[in-house]
Amino acid sequence: MSSPEEPLKFAYWVPNVSGGLVTSDIEQRTDWGYEYNRELAVLAENNGFEYALSQVRYTASYGAAYQHESTGFSLALLLATERLKVIAAVHPGLWHPGVLAKFIASADVISGGRAAVNVVSGWFKDEFTGLGEAWLEHDERYRRSEEFIRVLRELWTSDHAEFRGDFYRIHDFDIKPKPVVTPHPEIFQGGNSTAARKLAGRVSDWYFSNGKDFDGFSEQVAEVNGYAAENDHTVRFGLNGFLIARETESEAKAVLREIVDKANRPAVEGFRNAVKQAGKSTSDTKGMWADSEFEDLVQYNDGFRTRLIGTPEQIADRAIEYKRRGANLLLLGFLHYLEDVEHFGEHVLPVIRAKERDLARGAATPEPLSV
Repeated sequence: MSSPEEPLKFAYWVPNVSGGLVTSDIEQRTDWGYEYNRELAVLAENNGFEYALSQVRYTASYGAAYQHESTGFSLALLLATERLKVIAAVHPGLWHPGVLAKFIASADVISGGRAAVNVVSGWFKDEFTGLGEAWLEHDERYRRSEEFIRVLRELWTSDHAEFRGDFYRIHDFDIKPKPVVTPHPEIFQGGNSTAARKLAGRVSDWYFSNGKDFDGFSEQVAEVNGYAAENDHTVRFGLNGFLIARETESEAKAVLREIVDKANRPAVEGFRNAVKQAGKSTSDTKGMWADSEFEDLVQYNDGFRTRLIGTPEQIADRAIEYKRRGANLLLLGFLHYLEDVEHFGEHVLPVIRAKERDLARGAATPEPLSV
């Protein structure tokens, strides 16, 4: 569980893919280009954000016509900032872990220890088959991801790296320079299936959850922590949420209604069909998006479910409750990034920090929120 004394960390989804963070025809004053993202990164690190997550998408799909490659884009954002840690999302199967380890080590040295990776086991079959790569069954993708992560760690920490697995083999290999951050760049990983949860409990530093209500998030935290305890491992938790802060709750909910009412239905349905097969391809049907409804998928990582929608006070109360339930980090998306990130830093974050101070002092707090 997160410590009451440790402040919540905040990350934002980098809009390096066109179409914004909701698949809707509502106006989104957000741009996928580099100049916009450079300005956003500087703004974010000055408004309470410690991390940024660059999305990985290699070809047009589901409303995202254009996309910048995640690792190169992440390095560019690292060079544009001073404190922000940038997480590059990567696919095992499209990257060799040795090549990625070398790239991230260089990015880490160049940025003074601020590079990280998010290992994405893969849900978009067409990206693999379109590039002529094999599409593995669900649990096999996670077995490959585990080897991938173990190879990264070995190469970043050993001068004579050795690994022999079913997917990767490394013999007496050394990369220099090593990353400057210790013990190695942070490794994030998401997923919802049992295979994903067990993977986090064995090897990952961070486990990203799709948007969840309180009980859904608590269930994930408990299960992943159980697997981690079995492996004498520690894992931290990030939770996805789409944030809409307005002066009144009714104003914020009106924005949500407009987003959903103006959803790009063909794009959402196409995404829904793709991810439903991914979510149900596991033996226990607990994969990502397995129980997501149409409205959930308008924000393609179920961000509305976290319900960070309302006044700054209401959003802060929910953030604190998620912290009580084990969240170490909130990964946020916005409608109009520049305006909304600045508003978050000026009007929402101070309320969260004040409530955290009360929590750390053991001050009387309201009954835990239940929905």
